[in-house]
Amino acid sequence: MRRALRWTVAAMAVAFATVSYTWITLPDVRALRRQPPATTAFRELRAAQAADAGRALKMQHRWVSYDRISPHLKRAVTVAEDSAFWDHEGLDFDEIRASLEVNWTRGEFARGASTITQQLAKNLYLSPSRNPYRKVRELFITRRLEAELSKRRIFELYLNLIEWGDGIWGAEAAARAHFGVSAAALSPAQAAMLAGAIINPRVYSPSRPNARLLRRQALILRRMGTATPPDTPVQPATPAPPALPTAPIIIR
Repeated sequence: MRRALRWTVAAMAVAFATVSYTWITLPDVRALRRQPPATTAFRELRAAQAADAGRALKMQHRWVSYDRISPHLKRAVTVAEDSAFWDHEGLDFDEIRASLEVNWTRGEFARGASTITQQLAKNLYLSPSRNPYRKVRELFITRRLEAELSKRRIFELYLNLIEWGDGIWGAEAAARAHFGVSAAALSPAQAAMLAGAIINPRVYSPSRPNARLLRRQALILRRMGTATPPDTPVQPATPAPPALPTAPIIIR
């Protein structure tokens, strides 16, 4: 009994020390209120991977303000990646529960539950690994981002910093590289194609879509009418689409 108690106390001490260390070593995200980061962990990772492979990687990136990004893209990304983004506080517990149920039933990691804020935390500071400690840091950074930044700013950072192809970062570079237009001029179909590719931008090319990406685009287009992010101008009235579930889009 005493031995078990000692092990329990030791485990609790280790857990407390780990959480404390994680918290005090978190990045200070307050500067992101005023200016975008000079680089991101994911961008540095891709540059290192290219260097290891002996090739030069041309980085395409151009920051644009939230108001200069098409409302179609905001709608498309919301319904594709995190339909509850404007309502939750960084974690979508309903989606986490649904994800756990699906993964348990299938006996594999078939469905994730990362919110837009979690994805931003990972892109800014972490790596794509599934190391449990990395996930803990992601959760802490997510809470800090939500506490220090507005939802609009989080979404603006996300749309400007995520990967959209080999060396292509952010909505403006993606719109120009794949469609030859600015992020502000994206059509609904183009926006849905870009949103569909976020799931794996190094495999799915919006300018050369495969059958799966085309199916994702069609599904996103059908759902886009149900999403109106804050600060998005109201579009001319169109026939309402049929009601559809709001879980992340999964096409296997």
